[in-house]
Amino acid sequence: MAKGALLLTVLLGLAGGLLVIAQAGSLARIVDGVFLGGKNLEQVMPWLVTLLIIILLRAGVVLGGEVAASAVAVRVKAGLRELLLEKFLRLGPAYQARQQSGELSAAALQGVDNLDAYFSQFLPQVVLAGAIPLAVLVAVFPRDLLSGVVLLVTAPLIPVFMILIGKLAEKITRRQFLALSRMSAFFLDTLQGLTTLKALGQSRARAEKIGEVSERYRRATMAVLQITFLSALVLELVGTLSTAIVAVEIGLRLLYGRLDYVQALFILIVAPEFYLPLRNLGLRFHAGMSGVAAAGRIFEILDTPETDVRSQSVNVFRPFGEKTDWRDEPICFEGVSYQYTGRDEAVLQDLTFCIQPGELVALVGRSGAGKSTLAYLLLGFIQPTQGKIRVGRQRLQDIDPGQWRQQIAWVGQRPVLFQGTLRENMRIAMIDAGEEEIQAAARRAGLVEVVDQLPQGWDTQIGEGGSRLSGGQAQRLALARAFLRDAPLVILDEPSAHLDPENEALLTRAIHELCYDRTVLVIAHRLHTVREADTILVLEDGRLVQLGTHDELMASGGAYSDLIRAGEGQA
Repeated sequence: MAKGALLLTVLLGLAGGLLVIAQAGSLARIVDGVFLGGKNLEQVMPWLVTLLIIILLRAGVVLGGEVAASAVAVRVKAGLRELLLEKFLRLGPAYQARQQSGELSAAALQGVDNLDAYFSQFLPQVVLAGAIPLAVLVAVFPRDLLSGVVLLVTAPLIPVFMILIGKLAEKITRRQFLALSRMSAFFLDTLQGLTTLKALGQSRARAEKIGEVSERYRRATMAVLQITFLSALVLELVGTLSTAIVAVEIGLRLLYGRLDYVQALFILIVAPEFYLPLRNLGLRFHAGMSGVAAAGRIFEILDTPETDVRSQSVNVFRPFGEKTDWRDEPICFEGVSYQYTGRDEAVLQDLTFCIQPGELVALVGRSGAGKSTLAYLLLGFIQPTQGKIRVGRQRLQDIDPGQWRQQIAWVGQRPVLFQGTLRENMRIAMIDAGEEEIQAAARRAGLVEVVDQLPQGWDTQIGEGGSRLSGGQAQRLALARAFLRDAPLVILDEPSAHLDPENEALLTRAIHELCYDRTVLVIAHRLHTVREADTILVLEDGRLVQLGTHDELMASGGAYSDLIRAGEGQA
């Protein structure tokens, strides 16, 4: 659809250029007929009607071109934002954790908006800057060879100056967009950390830092504007001088009777129109450069190989029959390793173990041992760089990620809550959940008493990140979502780790009910919570160094007993 609208924009622009030539010819005949031919109004009326029709057609073509250009920009921007969102989803948290969220937001919002002028103005003008002057030359050369040669010789001056100035402008425009991205990222980080900054008494210092970042962006913007105004002056001057040359040579030959008046007037009228598309291209060149600078970052994101965050082998799922429920299937890691791009060593190395249906498995290890990476592998956010993960007889890599995640309920230490009502945040787990299902899940998670205390119940706005809820209330909401999802596989990043004893006890009881008759993987931070696990996996420097029950591991000594004695196991 965008290609069709872009083609229509170009065709309408070209039609407008041809109408300008027709308008110049009609006007030249009218002036010649009235002032030199002595014709009256009745005699020139057909020409006047023709001129009026041309003017109206030209106005309609200009309006249609603007509408079509706007349609191009709207469709391209909508398509790009959709592609970016899909790419972010495919790249997953592993990619986004290595990026600044403010910078990604700037690329998806301001960056895409910068492409508006590129597609609606600059790109069509590139075609028109070549087509319209060519049409004018075709009309001028048969009438006056010398004027055609002058136009042909002077025309390249504008593109030459535009290219010379554009090389400098491109570098400065990229610097401006980079400054904007950094300012956006810095400002978002400041907003998200405002409580901490106020508590530590650093808000004033941070405000000064924001001023410095904003000043760098202001200087970059002013440099772009300086180049823009300079180039506009140069291009207007070149276009005006070129038109003046044509006017002088026509005037001199007309004075000595060496050129017909109609032809001379026609050329004088179309000469400015000959340079106008080239001048417009120069004026819109900077809008185009802003779009190019933004597009560079956008396509850098879109071109990010998904192998960097998913797998270095083929990562396109291949449907395996019609199976959509893996409730009774074991999950086995077979020689699994994972290495993040840019790191010298693998964060996980040669993991081999199985999680049986209905089993409670605890994952322990010091900070940096690879626990979160293993959870990301199981969630399908990343794929092994070596080895395989099998669900029954099927490779996890061959299962549709969307279908697989329908089998999983994830509860983290710090649940992600969104701006909106309590009910809307519940329905993230099941978008079509009915009121009875929501109430049942809330009762099982102990969320009902929280809802009863809120002023508007389920319609209470909880604020961005659940800012209007306490830590315990937020965790109960996360657990209620897990109950509502009713998935056979539960992954817990020990959500009670940062709660007070009373809330921890309440949440622990709800977690035990959630884990009943399900396969559960617990990333353990407080090691007393793993004693009842059927299997405990002990990670050390990305390797599985021990596997067994609590009693077996304590009896054998080693890394697990060291963690127990040291009271470690933090994330």
